[in-house]
Amino acid sequence: MKIIACIKQVPDSEAKVRAEDRKVSWGESPLVINPFDEYAVEGALQQKEAQSGASSSLSTVTALCIGPESAREALKHALAMGADDAILISDPALDAERLDTLGAARLLTAAIQKIGDVDMVMFGRQTLDNGAGITPAQTARLLGWPMLGLSGQIKVQDGNVSVERVIEEGRQTVSAKLPAVLSVVQSIGEPRYPSFMGIRKASKANIPVWSLSDVGASAPEPIVKRTELMNPPVRDTAVEIISGESPAEIAEKLADKILAEKVL
Repeated sequence: MKIIACIKQVPDSEAKVRAEDRKVSWGESPLVINPFDEYAVEGALQQKEAQSGASSSLSTVTALCIGPESAREALKHALAMGADDAILISDPALDAERLDTLGAARLLTAAIQKIGDVDMVMFGRQTLDNGAGITPAQTARLLGWPMLGLSGQIKVQDGNVSVERVIEEGRQTVSAKLPAVLSVVQSIGEPRYPSFMGIRKASKANIPVWSLSDVGASAPEPIVKRTELMNPPVRDTAVEIISGESPAEIAEKLADKILAEKVL
């Protein structure tokens, strides 16, 4: 079984978002693998282990990421967790600020088709920076594959995948034929900590970089454009302390004030 874990590099969750010149700024925050995508890697590794144990066929996990050269570090994290290999889609023509969810889905689809013979594609439930959570469904539609979202448990048998979806109403079991696209939630299990040997392997890994021409794509024109970020409105607040000789007097003054302000 060939499994693709799609990941993204995002600012650290401790970063403070600021509005500068009506644009979002993460400041000097360090960049890390999207925390939700760690669960996608964990889910992929669980399936690799389950399938490798169930048959003699070799299962592999490939981490796939769109981003600048710095995104290699996010891919190295996935490799340190246990992914077999990694691929970075990077091109000077790509503008991260202009790449919307559909544009990302188109590039990921092109890369998945180039890899070929893929059985399963896994995503985290959403990204920490934009958080739209719709790239998995858009990728599934472009591939023409079934989409199984919010997967908390995954079972593959006889060319079918069955998942237990974690939804607000409870749990829902759905299944589809492979190949399929899945988004994974935290119920899949705590992401494994990169081992020492995994970190050493990742540090020496040769991560290929695919350009737009390598995947047969052009720079996607965004459908959704962020034109500006308005600063939040300033609220003037005032506090009035009501005093009195007794609780009864304070309560009477408070009641008069509420009636005068027409709160009630």
